[in-house]
Amino acid sequence: EDEFIELAKDCDGILTSWGVRMTAKIIKSLNKCCIIGVGSIGVDMVDVDAATEAGIVVTNTPDIFIEEVADHAMMLLLAQNKLLKELMRYTKEGAWFEKRPVPSEIPRLWGETLGLLGFGNVGVAVARRALPFGMRVIAYDPYVSELKMTAEGVEPVSFKELLERSDYLSIHAPHNSSTTHLLGEAEFKAMKKTARIVNTARGPLMDEKALIKALQDGEIAGAGLDVTEQEPPEKDNPLRDMENVLLTPHTASAST
Repeated sequence: EDEFIELAKDCDGILTSWGVRMTAKIIKSLNKCCIIGVGSIGVDMVDVDAATEAGIVVTNTPDIFIEEVADHAMMLLLAQNKLLKELMRYTKEGAWFEKRPVPSEIPRLWGETLGLLGFGNVGVAVARRALPFGMRVIAYDPYVSELKMTAEGVEPVSFKELLERSDYLSIHAPHNSSTTHLLGEAEFKAMKKTARIVNTARGPLMDEKALIKALQDGEIAGAGLDVTEQEPPEKDNPLRDMENVLLTPHTASAST
């Protein structure tokens, strides 16, 4: 922080993304700054309240990475449906014939229900990918009109119904004070035991300890995560080695 402050204290503007968190300490040390531009969709790496108090405008880039993140979400969904992680391990171990019946225990994707928690740009892009796979798509977003959802062939539902009906739940909500731990022990218990979660948004949207317990206890069947509460996760974090978890290093947005 101190090194960054020394370099940035007299800047008129700052362009940032990941790497340096714009904390209140940094923001209070900026003598001339009038804008912090974030080169990504989320602005949770900036203390927006501190910036507002200092009279600094914070902007984001809402139309970037949409297709990449939607592709990654579908990849994590499809990989779970086809038990990709397990089948790759079985193949490597030489269990070619013994384990071939295992995928027969998973329903085919056609006719399954995908729930979208959040229906912004990425949520819409995921819906447009899932519908051609024959999935029923439902969504909950208190800030988006039902007409916008139905225009995309998506059924608007309540948060409770989203949890109860989803075979796959893909998270696309922003992270802020009102969405921290939006999914916790009670929410996981409300879901189907066969349900699988995809998170390409932000790790703190889920209570990670509750998620781990739900996965270990069979409250939900699996998870595909591009984000975790702490990044990178600690070496002893159970998510790193769980058979029913796919973990990628916050790279959903990556492309040339």
